[in-house]
Amino acid sequence: MAGDLLDGVTSDPVRMGWMQGSPPPADKILLASRADHMRFPMIRWSYSNMRQFVPSRRVAAGDESKALERAIDEGLGQIRFVPLNADEPMSLEQSLTQAFTDGILVLHRGKVVFERWFGVTGPETRHIAFSVTKSFVGTLAEMLVEEGRLDPAALASDYLPELTGSGFGDATVRQVLDMTTALDFSEDYADPNSGIGAYSAALGLTPRPVDYAGPIDLASYLPRIGKAGQHGTGFTYRTPNTEVLAWMIARIERKHFAEVLSERIWRPLGMRGDADLIVDQAGTAFAGGGLNLRLEDLARFGEAMRLGGLGVIPEAVVQRATHGGEPAHFDRNRYPQLPGWSYGSQWWISNNNRGCFSARGIHGQTLWVDPAAEMTVARFASHPTAANGANDPLSLPAWAALAEALSS
Repeated sequence: MAGDLLDGVTSDPVRMGWMQGSPPPADKILLASRADHMRFPMIRWSYSNMRQFVPSRRVAAGDESKALERAIDEGLGQIRFVPLNADEPMSLEQSLTQAFTDGILVLHRGKVVFERWFGVTGPETRHIAFSVTKSFVGTLAEMLVEEGRLDPAALASDYLPELTGSGFGDATVRQVLDMTTALDFSEDYADPNSGIGAYSAALGLTPRPVDYAGPIDLASYLPRIGKAGQHGTGFTYRTPNTEVLAWMIARIERKHFAEVLSERIWRPLGMRGDADLIVDQAGTAFAGGGLNLRLEDLARFGEAMRLGGLGVIPEAVVQRATHGGEPAHFDRNRYPQLPGWSYGSQWWISNNNRGCFSARGIHGQTLWVDPAAEMTVARFASHPTAANGANDPLSLPAWAALAEALSS
């Protein structure tokens, strides 16, 4: 079947037969050498099994933790809403398949009220979160700011002299945090020749061309990114900003970023399972999108942010992360479905009257928090289109409908 003819049902990885059998049939084996793990429909299996394709480093959980309480309301699956730019309503259950959902948890007042699993994804799966990882990085950076160990007004090159002369050299830490840096870098997922393609090659997320002669790790790639324009004038989403932040964090803490994440967030919040963080060949964290974790632990992070940090993340950090960014700097043309939003501290902020904020990753990875409804939604997905604009028309009204149902 051609990938563009498959829907959320026909692309189910169990139905497709990927990696089933001992050994699997030759035409059902997925190989990193062919970049099978990054191509649809194979991603419906690989995103739940990324450790088989790329190296990773463990983010250790603590020894004692408890599962989130369940108070399941199956009726939530039948709530109806009208997708953006559509005329006909659909149910939440229907929307999950159309969004190529792999797993979803909805929490209300800290209890799981709705839960669904699809394909090969289950409660113990470490699914790749992609750019949801950025919000963990931004939160850690803001914690160092709060402790006076990271100065948001200082230059990035003050902490990382290796970046002197690069596009980051004269950018402030705050501009890196809020992605208002002016860089010669294009994040066009559909263009293999864009900046994100060169970044991926340096990272080694996919096989490099035979004649490749570029950087072979992030530390040698980031200083090569040039400047284009004036810092601080507008928000442009660029993943290398997050890599620079994680580099700063690791240098300040004098530990691998995975250890910092474990010690500062994973263990104190009582995450139930270890996570896996993809690394480049030098062992440097893929902090812009390499976290693979259990869905319940992602939901637990969202709940901690909703509840003011639970004594682990300072309330001032939560406030900056969930109310930051400048709406005037937001790219309204690129994100027409997010009117009035802003981006700050590596979080997406709605600025609506409900105080909603979100962590977002390509192919549908989502952490959505609605404080007014006391609701947190965590979702894993493997949508064939990378950019979230493909699933926002379903997802945004679905979260609003859930909030309305839970509030009533």
